[in-house]
Amino acid sequence: MNDSWDFYSAGRLVFGTGSRYQLESHLSAIQKESRILLITDPNLVQAGVVDQLLTGLGSGVKKCMRIFDGGEAEPSIEVAMQASAEAKSWNPTVIMGLGGGSNMDLAKITAVLHTHGGQPSDYFGFNRVPGPTCPLIAIPTTAGTGSEVSHAAVLSDSETGVKVSTLSPYLRPSLALVDPELTYPCPRKVTAESGMDALTHAIEAYTARKPSDRTSPEPNGSPYPGKNPLADAMAEKAIRLIAHNLKTATNQPLNQEARENMALAATTAGLAFSNGAVALVHALEYPMGMALHCSHGQGNALLLPHVMRYNLSTRMEAMAEIAVMLGVSSPAMSQEESALEAIKSVETLNQTLGIPHRIRDLGGRRDQLEGWAQKAFDIKRLMDINPRQPTLKDLLQILDAAY
Repeated sequence: MNDSWDFYSAGRLVFGTGSRYQLESHLSAIQKESRILLITDPNLVQAGVVDQLLTGLGSGVKKCMRIFDGGEAEPSIEVAMQASAEAKSWNPTVIMGLGGGSNMDLAKITAVLHTHGGQPSDYFGFNRVPGPTCPLIAIPTTAGTGSEVSHAAVLSDSETGVKVSTLSPYLRPSLALVDPELTYPCPRKVTAESGMDALTHAIEAYTARKPSDRTSPEPNGSPYPGKNPLADAMAEKAIRLIAHNLKTATNQPLNQEARENMALAATTAGLAFSNGAVALVHALEYPMGMALHCSHGQGNALLLPHVMRYNLSTRMEAMAEIAVMLGVSSPAMSQEESALEAIKSVETLNQTLGIPHRIRDLGGRRDQLEGWAQKAFDIKRLMDINPRQPTLKDLLQILDAAY
């Protein structure tokens, strides 16, 4: 069966070193006179990244901008409400997110609440945002989440102990402005973990089910329809770029070529997963990351090789192809040998980057695993798109192997 598919991005994607200096002209194209709410965090203010962005703006634009710097890693529902209150006070016509995925996601939720009202929980799930939001601009300062082009925003829910997603085509920004120079101040640890987040996006998108293979298609459509040729092309590009540039970007933060290539990898991986899928790695990371307060990239990196090993029997050919993209295959290898080498390569990359490879190294306890498995199992949209359909026992075994 031939699958039909479609493909989305931000309304406009601007990429390149120094592209932040074009921001004012793009603002004028979006809206002649704008009141802007810039959502960021105190670390980026202190690191001078906010000033880097503002340098390219005229005094008139700056006078019409208010800065909310209360963003945080893995933002909570409470912080989303604080940002929403700031938007209500300032009444912006444009909302801009500057930072990693957390700040961009926070900007997305703020735009929804500012436009449509209500509480964040009103929009959890897929297709619950009733219509377009005010113009939204996403400017990444890390190379990882791809939130600048995606349709997803994730918050942390302290009551349920899990990360929750809002997914809607209306969350794709009006403008994604990707200036790799803004990632230069990114700390080594964040660079490494963000890069592994992008690799996870690309590998999960590349190995996901096709739309026609879905066992229980959702009646109102799915936020993750499954793999398609264009998403595959984006995923392949991202995997190759990460394999050749992540270690250099991590160890040589001012290396322009490596930073540009990792910024491109993050964006292409974002296009891949948001038009294709993320799956079992993300389902398991949501409750684990919430409980252990680890970064999303760190949790994904730790779990990725274990999920790849679980999916191996149903995605042998795809993983052998991934080995070629990672540069660890050779003509002398069998398909199975290449596939196993891909998994080993991811484990080696984690080790080289200094990312913990055991849940217990992050402070996790064995008695937490069963609860995480159950919460992951309940995220049906991610269970269904995974290439191999897991049981609750399977999830617990994956977590136990990672423990």
